[in-house]
Amino acid sequence: MKQRLLLTITAALLALTSWAAVTIDGINYVLDSSTMTASVTYTYNSYSGSITIPSSVTYSGATYSVTSIGLRTFEGCSGLTSITIPNSVTSIGQSAFEDCTGLTSINIPNSVTSIENYVFDGCKGLTSITIPNSVTSIGYGAFRGCSGLTSITIPNSVTSIGGGAFRGCSGLTSITIPNSVTSIGDRTFYHCTGLTSITIPNSVTSIGAYAFGECSGLTSITIPNSVTSIGDGAFGECSGLTSITIPNSVTSIGEYSFTSCTSLTSITIPNSVTSIEKDAFSYCYGLTSITIPNSVTSIGQSAFNYCKGLTSITIPNSVTSIGAYAFEFCTGLTSINIPNSVTSIGDYAFYGCKGLTSITIPNSVTSIENYAFDGCSGLTSITIPNSVT
Repeated sequence: MKQRLLLTITAALLALTSWAAVTIDGINYVLDSSTMTASVTYTYNSYSGSITIPSSVTYSGATYSVTSIGLRTFEGCSGLTSITIPNSVTSIGQSAFEDCTGLTSINIPNSVTSIENYVFDGCKGLTSITIPNSVTSIGYGAFRGCSGLTSITIPNSVTSIGGGAFRGCSGLTSITIPNSVTSIGDRTFYHCTGLTSITIPNSVTSIGAYAFGECSGLTSITIPNSVTSIGDGAFGECSGLTSITIPNSVTSIGEYSFTSCTSLTSITIPNSVTSIEKDAFSYCYGLTSITIPNSVTSIGQSAFNYCKGLTSITIPNSVTSIGAYAFEFCTGLTSINIPNSVTSIGDYAFYGCKGLTSITIPNSVTSIENYAFDGCSGLTSITIPNSVT
């Protein structure tokens, strides 16, 4: 009796099942009889050569519309050289073509609305791709490591570009970001060493952390007035960058924002900026002079350390503290005026400034931290005010 009941329940469950996994003409599908749709599905490294996905498939006398390419479907299929995706497909799953190193080009149909995370991650052989106007978002790491990609046009329909979307696309020389995009995510173009120029539209309000970090081929960039924040390391190690203008809309320069921009000779800091964070301009060897506006109240740790070409700097009356290592090893610096607003000079603040011959410390300063002027071998005299405790 119990056995008969179990068989009856099993049969009922099977009857209720609305999907089936099948292989048709060498392509694996999951068929859903409740919606009469089919999704191309994963089988480890089973796809190679040229593949055409049909708009529909027929199984057991029923026709199913192919509407999606599932999660990791073609992942690691290094022998896959080309693929045709029909207009019936509306979604392409995460990592669908990840590490398809033999894939050279792909056309995404107008039916697709988003490029999910890591979809083309590691497709080193990919040289061109067409993103249709139907796409509104490009996911995290979508084209990461596509080193063969030389150019890409992002359509006006796209409003968001995920972090690391084009990270490591070393062959990419130019890219146009449309006016529809409002933010550039963290590490979006990180280590795009071939990128020589980029236009950031007025729609962009924020540039994420390390967004253009290590873009060594980038020589100039214009940041529009719409941008209010520049993330940590946003342009760090852009060794080819010679000049940059920061707009009045920006209020702070983040940590490591321009660190190791060794070719940077000039920069304009607007009156809107209130703080210069840690290592913001460290190792900018080519920087010869800089004017800090009256709006700045603090100069962060190591903000200008190792700026060996810096010969002069003006610190405004608005600054109350000079952080540790702020001007460490600025060996070209010959003089500096510390305003009456400054109350503290941090550890190693002017350490190794061999070219510094004189300095006046104002009465406002109450503390001079350890080794603040150590290694200033050119310094012949210094007066420490009574205010220092």
